[in-house]
Amino acid sequence: MKISQKGLYALQAMMMLARHYNQGAIRIRDVAYEEELPEKFLELILLELKNARMVESVRGAKGGYQLRRLPSEIRLSEIIRLIDGPLAPFGDAEQLRSLIDRDAAHRALYRVFLDVRDAAAKILESTTLADIANPSPVQKNKGRNKKKTEASILPMVVHGNVPRGEK
Repeated sequence: MKISQKGLYALQAMMMLARHYNQGAIRIRDVAYEEELPEKFLELILLELKNARMVESVRGAKGGYQLRRLPSEIRLSEIIRLIDGPLAPFGDAEQLRSLIDRDAAHRALYRVFLDVRDAAAKILESTTLADIANPSPVQKNKGRNKKKTEASILPMVVHGNVPRGEK
């Protein structure tokens, strides 16, 4: 499975709309600025999301886009399937099952692809915008904890002394 640049932009825009869910419609310009996305490309993406009834547009001075449903009701799999198609290296799950049945010589390979597809789909179908739009404090601090851990695993050379067995 590969997520296109368009798919990534769609996910980023939807995350931004989820973060601002109760704040009314957000102008395309503001979404593009906050997420550092090209405004013209974002217009096309938001129009596609609107046609799929994931977002709605609001006209007027306070117009823009907003989510049509709660962030907890919009799954990442929906967005990716809309923008990039099936969640498989090639074809969809039914196509892979058909290949498993028909092509005995490559059955094991297609089963691996189906397992990869199923694992990715399970993660994407169980993850909502609410899950990723406002990361928990633990997720925000992961980078800081990693640095502390890395600092404690420095080579064991102190003041020019090399520990025994490492000369």
